[in-house]
Amino acid sequence: MLIALAQLSASPDRGANLEKILGAMRTAREAGADLIAFPEVILDRFFPQVPGDKAAFDLAEPIPGPTADRIAAQAKALGLVTVFNMYELDDAGRRFDSSPVFDADGRLLGITQMVHITDYERFHEQDYYHPGLAGMPVYETRVGRVGVAICYDRHYPEVMRALGVAGAELVVIPQAGTLGEWPEGLYEAEVRTAAFQNGYFTALANRVGVEGRLHFSGESFVCDPEGQVVARGKTDEEDLVIVEIDLAKCAESTARKLFWKHRRPELYRDWLG
Repeated sequence: MLIALAQLSASPDRGANLEKILGAMRTAREAGADLIAFPEVILDRFFPQVPGDKAAFDLAEPIPGPTADRIAAQAKALGLVTVFNMYELDDAGRRFDSSPVFDADGRLLGITQMVHITDYERFHEQDYYHPGLAGMPVYETRVGRVGVAICYDRHYPEVMRALGVAGAELVVIPQAGTLGEWPEGLYEAEVRTAAFQNGYFTALANRVGVEGRLHFSGESFVCDPEGQVVARGKTDEEDLVIVEIDLAKCAESTARKLFWKHRRPELYRDWLG
């Protein structure tokens, strides 16, 4: 199948951003893509770079809701599995960094919420997000078993392993990563390692552009189940990365044929606090 990563920038105009998102879905489908993935909170400028901006709280929306419904309708019209990411407001007034996943018929299969919430210079996410409550689901989509690890969650091997244990064949990573944010090579290496250790494809969709003091790098990429990069987006430019992947390779991966059969899960609970 073909998957697409929509490497986009965000303007201050939310309506224009949404139209760009819907346009990327249309372009991806016209190119033959069966699934599309988007960067983190790409509907808006990256508000967590400013601590405690209460005006930003009003950007959160319910799922289903106005934006999610537009994405769902476009997914249905195009027959395109869609992994989105947005600022969610739940019925209890809590706000989450969330990825609704829509099947090719537009059905909302579920919502993955970011579990680990960071706080450091220009990433004041604890001011805006509650820790996720929904666990690490894997979704049975028309094209295969898809999991989501939102941005900061990718740093936690527990998250990446949980998705593997649940049977993910593809793990999508909505990202807001900047130029030089991590030591050279490490940013990519941990995602490649997770793919290799768990025997699934990984697909990281990053935003791009200069927003205030942040310079988002793009450089979205896809890894196969042996940890090899099979596609990469442009640096510092919008891009639509489209690549063919074969999920049957997961069953034949080193992890699934070797590592997984020697696991000792009955021991791990006592090791991990």
